[in-house]
Amino acid sequence: MNRKSKTRRNIVILILELLVLLVLAVVLFVATKLSKIERNEIHIEDVSINNDLSQETQEILASNQTIALFGLDNRSNGSLSRGRSDVIMLATIDSEAREVRLVSVYRDSYLDTGNGRFEKCNAAYAKGGPEQAISMLNTNLDLSITDYITVDFNAVVECVDLLGGVELEITDTEAALMLGYIQEINRITGHSSVCPPSGGKYTLDGVQACAYARIRYGGGDDYRRTERQRAVLASMIAKAQKADLLTLNRLIDQVFGDIQTSFTNAELLGLAADLFQYRLGDTSGFPYEKTTRRYKGVGDVVIPCDLASNVTALHSFLYRADDYTPSNTVQANNAILIDKTGFRQGDGY
Repeated sequence: MNRKSKTRRNIVILILELLVLLVLAVVLFVATKLSKIERNEIHIEDVSINNDLSQETQEILASNQTIALFGLDNRSNGSLSRGRSDVIMLATIDSEAREVRLVSVYRDSYLDTGNGRFEKCNAAYAKGGPEQAISMLNTNLDLSITDYITVDFNAVVECVDLLGGVELEITDTEAALMLGYIQEINRITGHSSVCPPSGGKYTLDGVQACAYARIRYGGGDDYRRTERQRAVLASMIAKAQKADLLTLNRLIDQVFGDIQTSFTNAELLGLAADLFQYRLGDTSGFPYEKTTRRYKGVGDVVIPCDLASNVTALHSFLYRADDYTPSNTVQANNAILIDKTGFRQGDGY
């Protein structure tokens, strides 16, 4: 081999070595960041899935990944494994349409939280953590979820601030209602955010955005509240998709310690790579047709009118499943709800 050929070969080898080192550096960097997330492996035997789902339904669910998203206000215990879930969302990733569809499950929905006990569905997380909360969603809604992501409200504040705020339009009523929440969150987080003076279009900081998402009484109750939550999330996703690497690095450093998930590092990387190329599609709230009542020992609840027809509408929205027929398990829960409440399809709004 002549000197020229040998030199060329050495250059090629050097370039390859540098590429390998670069790849290893990136992998180590990402692994270091992901290690901040709290892991909670869920064993499939700990999660209930209706065993009477049709073969067609099983195939549809298998081809469309649905993830449970929980938001906790866990100031009292500092744990992501227990606490009532103020936010319950379903995120379905449609790889064919390359979009993500979101559904908020109203936290006061009157559902079976386990062992035939009907109460507010957000009690499931408080009693049995993510496993029981996921089981509650699967058995009442004919789903087969096995993965989840849980965050606390501190993560929302930090994330929004690092993204430079989120652009949202608020009403005069919402601006007035935000004040108490902002004062409370300021005390907890040490921030000094101010309340918007009136309605209008604003770039809300983390405290303001969190306060906006928590408005409930006097502002459309839980239905409008979940719309606000989805609006904040949609704006955060839009900002994150446009963020530079430095911002994303800061985001990971600051926020990942406030997250618990069942995903492995490799799964999270794949999920993030996909989602940054997908668009956020339609969003909605469950149940669609509903009414409210107060029951002794339970409080104010949102009653599906009825459960079976609402589950049919849910599958149509999430999976584009036409003429869906709920499982016998859902039909049985539907009959129990009608017997307990007296409300049927057509009795709600």
